[in-house]
Amino acid sequence: MKLLFSAEVAAARRTLKPMVALETSVVAQGLPVPKNLEAARACEAAVRDEHAVPVTMAVIDGVPCAGLVDEQLQRLAKGKGLMKLGSRDLAIAVARRATGGTTVSATCEMAAAAGVSVFATGGLGGVHRGDDFDISQDLPALARWPVAVVCAGAKSVLDLPRTMELLETLGVPVIGVGTDELPGFYSRHTGLALEHTVDDAAGAAAIIRARRELGQGGVVFALPPPKATALKRAEVEKHLAAALKAAKAKKIEGKAVTPFLLGELAARTRGQSLKANLALLENNARFAAKLAVALGWK
Repeated sequence: MKLLFSAEVAAARRTLKPMVALETSVVAQGLPVPKNLEAARACEAAVRDEHAVPVTMAVIDGVPCAGLVDEQLQRLAKGKGLMKLGSRDLAIAVARRATGGTTVSATCEMAAAAGVSVFATGGLGGVHRGDDFDISQDLPALARWPVAVVCAGAKSVLDLPRTMELLETLGVPVIGVGTDELPGFYSRHTGLALEHTVDDAAGAAAIIRARRELGQGGVVFALPPPKATALKRAEVEKHLAAALKAAKAKKIEGKAVTPFLLGELAARTRGQSLKANLALLENNARFAAKLAVALGWK
């Protein structure tokens, strides 16, 4: 894949500085204005604070970009009708000279092409509730591309047990960071046990190196959201049930479902879910930068 590197990222590649990929669907579709731009800037700042370089991915006017300047971030944050880009959509965006934010699948693909081994996001896509055939592109992308994804688990709007089962089938390990339980995105608990855990970035880096040596694909590091902003699991489930009912009544389907549900949760929790989302995004970016530094170019 031919990528356009920002000056900062091009310099990092030349000097072998640690890098962390960041997605932009959260900017273009996932969060409301102006919180989306604030979140993007905060994640980039967190990566730099930990002595790594943020590689924010997007397609701008048909050009796959690895690393964005602030004007490009603003365009994504304020733009209307921008594409939500999974891996399958990248060629279409390029051919049509379109602009869009990248999801987990597209960001993994672009990160692998850029030689970036660590990627921070909020939550993974997965198997949707009530439909075992509605499966996010994120999951096969994790198996295909050798990228370590730092997240707060899968998005809580999904069927988490089936998502975990499919990740197992695809050979993608989910490693808890300081926890033996899958985080629930907004909440720290789901009741789903994790078989493997690490205590810190050094332990995570050792697993990435071993997977490289074995020629294996991606790995997920699941980091609980910060305690100060995390919501209780029962509260999330209550509001989510109501949001799912509203989505069904309005016949919202496909890519529009997750943004709708996130918006409904924000309204029903009086902004507390949005606050939790912003905090976990920055928290994940910070750990991902520590992981990139620990991993280095070895």
